Amino acid sequence: MKTFISIIGAGGLTGKELLKLLAFHPHFEVIHITSNQVNGKNVRDVFPDLSHLPNLVFQKHEAEVPKGSTVVLATPNEASMEMAPKFRKLGHKVIDLSGSFRLHDKTKFEAAYKFEHKAFEWMDDVVFGIPELFREKLKNADFVSNPGCFSTSAILPIALLGNLRNHFIAPPIVDAKSGVSGAGGRTEEITFAYTNVAENFRAYKVITHQHEPEIDEYAFVGTKSKGILFTPHLLPVYRGILTSIYLQLDKTLKESEIREIYKSKTDSETFLRLLNTPEDVELKKVQNTNYLDWSFRIRDNHLVIVSALDNLQKGAAGQALQNLNLMHGYEESLGLATH
Repeated sequence: MKTFISIIGAGGLTGKELLKLLAFHPHFEVIHITSNQVNGKNVRDVFPDLSHLPNLVFQKHEAEVPKGSTVVLATPNEASMEMAPKFRKLGHKVIDLSGSFRLHDKTKFEAAYKFEHKAFEWMDDVVFGIPELFREKLKNADFVSNPGCFSTSAILPIALLGNLRNHFIAPPIVDAKSGVSGAGGRTEEITFAYTNVAENFRAYKVITHQHEPEIDEYAFVGTKSKGILFTPHLLPVYRGILTSIYLQLDKTLKESEIREIYKSKTDSETFLRLLNTPEDVELKKVQNTNYLDWSFRIRDNHLVIVSALDNLQKGAAGQALQNLNLMHGYEESLGLATH
């Protein structure tokens, strides 16, 4: 028996990526897709490269969602804030790919996202969707908030240090570079147009990005936060995020000690790859995959971590599919390449 999926906002880059991944899943079937911009058009006409997909037609967001289907929201923040509670009240399982239900501090949320959160009472029901950290909770979840792409690239390498996080003596500095599909290229803003991105490189939203409080909240689960300093940059490439994390410790450790901490937590993880050196971490190794690659180097008490992921897969649709699998009792890597 198939598990039915409805994707609200399937006309965007993340929605398209999820459609592509679900097309060959043995248990999931997409039966409902929406996009106000391409309402009434066949998915094959909107995405000619996905001509193998079923004969689905985009409907408006307001269209009735089939009963019993799991709803994936690939919609802007304010739209997700309004729609997620409505679908939960109707009995749908929900995965929200926006940032509306990630932060448990309402004041921090409203400062970061610049609008009033009118459904904050739902935060008690939400599970944050990083399987490597919250797998058991996700297995019983009905409402999942999928993490941000920048956030995933920073949260995992920091959180997996475990008790070593108690030895940070300064806020981690997170310096991240993203292709346009992760930095806002799903809009028509001129700053993300080809003519402004090609042969260019720049920082944006310096220590004001909405993912900064998200990184801070989840990188330090189980220990006391030291805060985060986060600066994103825009790369002239389509997909992929490379993140450098700078940590200062109150003691000196050997590289072998840190590697053992990481390996003890990740050897059994399908989509986490600890590489030999930071120089081994490259975008081309993770693009179009659901892997997060990372490595590190330590000198005296200074620890530098470099990570990379594909913002449309491990940073969005791929991680959402991990969560869908867990929510419905399927093997976590189903539908995701694990070569």
